[in-house]
Amino acid sequence: MSFEPPLPKAEQDETSELRPTFNADGLIAAIAQDVDTREILMLAWMNEEALRATLKTGRGTYWSRARQALWIKGETSGHTQEVVSVEVDCDQDAVLLHVRQTGGACHTGRKSCFYRTIDPDTLRLSGE
Repeated sequence: MSFEPPLPKAEQDETSELRPTFNADGLIAAIAQDVDTREILMLAWMNEEALRATLKTGRGTYWSRARQALWIKGETSGHTQEVVSVEVDCDQDAVLLHVRQTGGACHTGRKSCFYRTIDPDTLRLSGE
C-alpha cells in the first residue's frame, strides 16, 4: 500500500494527511534529533519502505544510497535509535525523527555526525 500523492502546494502545506513528497529518486530527507537534548544527530534518506518501517516499528530505518538497501540503525553496530515521535515539514519533503540514541549516531562512532564547524574566512573545519 502506497502513500497518497502530494497535493497542490497550498493544500499540501495545510493537509492533516500524511502525503510524503519523495524526490525524483524516491527518497525523503530524514533528520534524527536527540529527544532529550535536541541535538541534531544525523541526516539520512528514507524511501517509502523505510518510512513505513520506521513508523510501524519505532526503530530508525533508512535507505542506503551507497548499498541500495534498507538499513536499520544499529542492526550491526548496536547503536540503535528508538523513535519517540516523527514530524514532517510543511510540504512533507523532510521528516524529523525524535530519537533515543544508544551509542554514537555517526558511522565514525561519534555521538553526532555534525561535529565540525566551518570557519567562513578560511573555509577550514574545526571541531572534535
